[in-house]
Amino acid sequence: MKDKWNRRVYVDLYAGAGYARIRGTARSIAGSPLQALVVEHPFDKYIFCEEDLKKLDALRDRVKRVAPDANVVYVAGDCNERIADILAEIPAGSVNDSVLSLCFADPYNVGIRFETLRKLSVRKIDFLMLLALYMDANRNYEIYVKEDAVRIDEFLGSKTWRDRWDTARKDAIQFPQFLAAEFAGSMETLKYLPTPLHTMKRVRSDETNSPLYYLALFSRSPVAYKFWGEVLKYGTDQRTLF
Repeated sequence: MKDKWNRRVYVDLYAGAGYARIRGTARSIAGSPLQALVVEHPFDKYIFCEEDLKKLDALRDRVKRVAPDANVVYVAGDCNERIADILAEIPAGSVNDSVLSLCFADPYNVGIRFETLRKLSVRKIDFLMLLALYMDANRNYEIYVKEDAVRIDEFLGSKTWRDRWDTARKDAIQFPQFLAAEFAGSMETLKYLPTPLHTMKRVRSDETNSPLYYLALFSRSPVAYKFWGEVLKYGTDQRTLF
């Protein structure tokens, strides 16, 4: 797959500090940026966005130690607000310079805006996303369903979802499942292939085994879903990326 493209770009919208402490233990694990840097076939360019400046500085130091020769660009700020800068760092590609990008997003809430993804989608880009539909949306249900609340509107890129939710809940559909299907439908408007719920991986808490996220791939290529199917077949419910 890597030989099909002249350049491959990895984008991390919530890059963090590079390491994350496992709650209740003294153990830390490498975050998605460091995991992406040490894959067998590294990407040609990395774009790391992080809102917390202290975390971003820590990530810079760790990247220098782990992969000093990697081509890395750092974007400070909220990915929703800095999307123009992120997009500018992704090569547009051409007939003689093919570029494929992978964008990973693992926010702690549903604060990522669909408009942000829409802007990125002008590139040849796949999205691997942790959708915090249990961790955030389900826990804050009473807040998000209010008529004047815009968080879910911006997440889905739709202001009409409440009407569909009124119907769905009468059919005993859970709110996280409803939002997952709605989000997948929104991605289809960007010409991404259908992503039914059974192709999403439910990620659970290490401590309580309760669900936190849906891990979902969004691609315009059937080949990508073939590989994704293998991941689902042999993967676990824990939060590992590569």
